[in-house]
Amino acid sequence: MTAARFLTALVLIPIVVGVVWWGPSYLVAGLAALVLLPALYEFFRLGAQVGLPGYWRWTTICSLLLLYAQWAAGQVERHALGYGLDIVRNAGALNLSVDGVFLIFVGGIAAIGLGTRRPIAEIFPSSAVSAAALMFVALPFSYLVRVDATERVGKQLVLFTLCLVWAGDTLAYFVGRSIGRLKMAPLLSPKKTWEGAAGNLIAALLVALLFSYWMQTELTVMLIVAALANIAGQVGDLFESAYKRSAGVKDSGTILPGHGGMLDRIDSLIFAAPVVWCYVGWWSWRGHG
Repeated sequence: MTAARFLTALVLIPIVVGVVWWGPSYLVAGLAALVLLPALYEFFRLGAQVGLPGYWRWTTICSLLLLYAQWAAGQVERHALGYGLDIVRNAGALNLSVDGVFLIFVGGIAAIGLGTRRPIAEIFPSSAVSAAALMFVALPFSYLVRVDATERVGKQLVLFTLCLVWAGDTLAYFVGRSIGRLKMAPLLSPKKTWEGAAGNLIAALLVALLFSYWMQTELTVMLIVAALANIAGQVGDLFESAYKRSAGVKDSGTILPGHGGMLDRIDSLIFAAPVVWCYVGWWSWRGHG
């Protein structure tokens, strides 16, 4: 591990953990926005390099609205009365649903496409890359904000998601460098090996073991969630690698010394977050919420 990579992690990880654990939900959403904005910028810059200039301003606005919608959803309190009846509290006038954001996005894209001065031939590819940014980056990442707002266990689950990704990446790095032989996807990421992927999964399972003890939850369920989130995260890593290779670059950016771009840093987290959110739904369905 390079000195720059180590120092960057040493500075940023305590800040992120501190904000997640002690910060109010709106501060976590604000931090998520600070992470998402450069990631989206890098995504659109890569798209432009392969001839897909997107509507980045509009997509960025809608991505921030997604974060707000996820935060607002977490502020709504529902108390079940039985027979399909709920009492809803704190559902303010500024509440905005994820569905609503998508309708706003689609309407805006249509208006921009019809009113743009760009060549007509660019309307479809620009709309496509904009939709991809919203669907493959902003939406799944926004579920970290939604998980954070989960009653009683939200902050622990956000830390669980972060830790399984961080621990997995770290062990995969060392295992891959020391004993990695079998190439996983040489065309997409030449340095990734199956041995490193196995180390990645093992680290995630160890994190699940620790968090199961800390949160006093079922170990088997936590292991399953960690395994699924880890696999999803590794798929996300490869997916971003494919996008970068299509643009002919190694890293999405240079904002994080030793780590590359912001999109490089959160590619696994983007795909892992929705898996943990699905666990939150199961946890609530079991009657714990």
